[in-house]
Amino acid sequence: MPVVVVESPAKAKTINKYLGSDYTVLASYGHVRDLPAKDGSVDTDNEFAMTWEVGRDSAKHVRAIADALKDDNNLILATDPDREGEAISWHLEEALRKRRAVKKDTPVSRVVFNAITKSAVTEAMQNPRDVDSDLVEAYLARRALDYLVGFNLSPVLWRKLPGARSAGRVQSVCLRLIVEREEEIEAFNAREYWSVKALLQTPRGQEFEARLTVLGGQKLDRYDLENETAAELAVQAISSRDLSVQSVEAKPATRNPSPPFMTSTLQQEASRKFGFGARQTMSTAQRLYEAGYITYMRTDGIDMAPEAVSAARDAISDRYGKEFIPAKPRIYKNKAKNAQEAHECIRPTDMTVSGSDLAKLEPDQRKLYDLIWKRTLASQMESAKFERTSVDVGSDDGQVVLRATGQVVVFEGFLKVYEEGRDDQVVDEDDKRLPQIMEGEAAKKTGITPEQHHTQPPPRYTEATLVKRMEELGIGRPSTYASVITTIQDREYVRKDKNRLFPEDKGRIVTIFLMNFFRQYVGYEFTANLEEELDEISAGDMDYKEVLARFWRDFSAAIAETSELRISEVLDKLDAALAPQLYPPREDGSDPRICPKCGTGQLHLKTSRTGGFVGCGNYPECNYTRPIAGEGAEGDERLLGEDNGDEIWLKAGRFGPYVQRGEPTPENKKPPRASLPKGWSKDDITLEKALILLSLPRIVGEHPDGGEVKSNFGRFGPYIMHQAEGEAKPVYVNLKDPADVFEIGMNRAVEMLAEKRANPGGRGRTAAKPLKELGEHPEDGGPVNVMEGRYGPYVKWEKVNATIPKDVEPADVTMEMAVGWIAEKAAKKKPARKKAATKKKAAPKKKAS
Repeated sequence: MPVVVVESPAKAKTINKYLGSDYTVLASYGHVRDLPAKDGSVDTDNEFAMTWEVGRDSAKHVRAIADALKDDNNLILATDPDREGEAISWHLEEALRKRRAVKKDTPVSRVVFNAITKSAVTEAMQNPRDVDSDLVEAYLARRALDYLVGFNLSPVLWRKLPGARSAGRVQSVCLRLIVEREEEIEAFNAREYWSVKALLQTPRGQEFEARLTVLGGQKLDRYDLENETAAELAVQAISSRDLSVQSVEAKPATRNPSPPFMTSTLQQEASRKFGFGARQTMSTAQRLYEAGYITYMRTDGIDMAPEAVSAARDAISDRYGKEFIPAKPRIYKNKAKNAQEAHECIRPTDMTVSGSDLAKLEPDQRKLYDLIWKRTLASQMESAKFERTSVDVGSDDGQVVLRATGQVVVFEGFLKVYEEGRDDQVVDEDDKRLPQIMEGEAAKKTGITPEQHHTQPPPRYTEATLVKRMEELGIGRPSTYASVITTIQDREYVRKDKNRLFPEDKGRIVTIFLMNFFRQYVGYEFTANLEEELDEISAGDMDYKEVLARFWRDFSAAIAETSELRISEVLDKLDAALAPQLYPPREDGSDPRICPKCGTGQLHLKTSRTGGFVGCGNYPECNYTRPIAGEGAEGDERLLGEDNGDEIWLKAGRFGPYVQRGEPTPENKKPPRASLPKGWSKDDITLEKALILLSLPRIVGEHPDGGEVKSNFGRFGPYIMHQAEGEAKPVYVNLKDPADVFEIGMNRAVEMLAEKRANPGGRGRTAAKPLKELGEHPEDGGPVNVMEGRYGPYVKWEKVNATIPKDVEPADVTMEMAVGWIAEKAAKKKPARKKAATKKKAAPKKKAS
């Protein structure tokens, strides 16, 4: 039986179903080799020769493939149809040749299919080819570049900027986008302007709204009404005049559907409609692809196979009627100029199957499939038709004109199935429907309203809009978007809050450093040009070693030059570069570089393991610090007042805001401090509240059995504690409400402590309620649930508890993911028991003999 190798077990299972018992289908579990994370893995002095290493986890999978080849000397490589898939096939063949599992006479062929369907797999098996050396060389160039940048630039960051984690060829450019957007927001000055709207009534009593467009006979621009006074004058001008309908104009309009999905647009739309992150979208799409429901999900292409177009048109006709099909099929042409554009768009493999037909799928898979299905069908449907109406209402003297707009849908077209989301929701006044309005008739004023507006700064990126911007600039590729965005969050350079991406101080410092010392390598044009060169390599139009040699010549010189700089020199340069942001003018006109605490020290940029901050030059006499975001920003110190001669401060530390009595001195190196409880805002902290926190632990009272009962805040939240005579350690009871720390009385405290002593392990209570019930284990039966544990959420099945990875939300866990983790955990347990048993038996025998 020929041995067919794919990346994942799920894909292997689906393909095995189509190929039958004549083939052995095995999984490589992704990449089997990589460059070791050590110096010399890419030999820059020897034509960029690369040293590869089979990963520890991959060795057993390579061994399983080698064992299978002993029974049948025929290898078919069926990995994904892109640059990464080609690389995995090449690595597998190379690794197997090194093991001599693939011999000189072993037939090795490469097959590719864009969808895992019976027809696609069968056709691929009938059209084998060799591994594409051009695609492999493009992969080698990309991997070598990423290694050379990461392995050489990251140590420079570690030495010059304590706390910096890493730099990367694409990740650093992506980070720059987020940092520069934040700087735009901080530099933005809002501009005030006003508009005036009137609620008007037709002679038939129907109301409609119109916006002032002409005042004093002049057309109004956006900022012409710049304050309230101007707006009130405009209101008076309207109020003092009779109005009539001057013109009614109706025009037909059409709207065409969006093209079918490619990787970037799928990530954007899944973010807009479902709040999915890029990684979640791709992992969900991967499962749909491996199960045979959609075509390959990493693509720059928007074209569709002719047979798929015909199938889509047939499905539209059957479901919605022939009037929804255009006379000719819609043809979408790819804009991307790279090798991956040969792939089709992302579409369903069966156009007749909608999301509602796939009830057995996990909810997130079903939602994403439904989105892909709707977008695909909509892309081949008739345009939507509208009638747009504009009505001008004005005074006879021409001094005042107001405009009302509206539209009605004449024919739904593709909107019957799907409408694309928007990144920033804007109310479209054209969407309103106007009543019957006739030219020349009077318009009665029932209300005139001036509205104040302020210009808005550019919005922070979401993962979706960031992918869109990266795509526009030509940075990264479909296979890298999700991993790059995940990496900058994992490195704590960026945080995601309410779906928006905020740069951390650490990320800002790294970006400013790179912009000052490695500007070329975080340049948008340079990075995009490098991507184009990689595409030319994959097309066979460029030598990858020449690209690497040219890059390394300049990059190694920049590394050498920067390595000689002292940290103080780096900080001085960054301090100067960040000066407008770090030291903006103060309202009182005083020098923004003078320390606000001691009044004499100069403020300077400093670094720590947690990022950058501004500190006083008089340290250690003055220990004033604040974040680089500026005075008054999150993390700035605030003097709350004095108590018994001590200054009481509100400060911000690595783990959040806290209050502190006094400052460290040689005699008192650790002055009393207390963290703000959960739910307490730093903006609401007063001297009185700070003193309450600093007075903790609170003595609730004397326990009847002796000893004090105390309340306080701990690592796991609010609690009470008591240690009776003879007890080895205190008894702790968690409190649900933080306010109980200050309010709980002795009766309730004694009762709660008695309950805890009677039931110390919590036995006898009702079983913990699952966070999510996934259903019965598909192979072995028994409920599989997502549970909340003391050390984080986990998956439970029978006696197996498998921890959920930190980057996965409990709500997003699917049965497929859970079964994988359970199998992994169970496999880890079994060998451990076997080894222990062997040792126990073997050791006594040797000693006895």
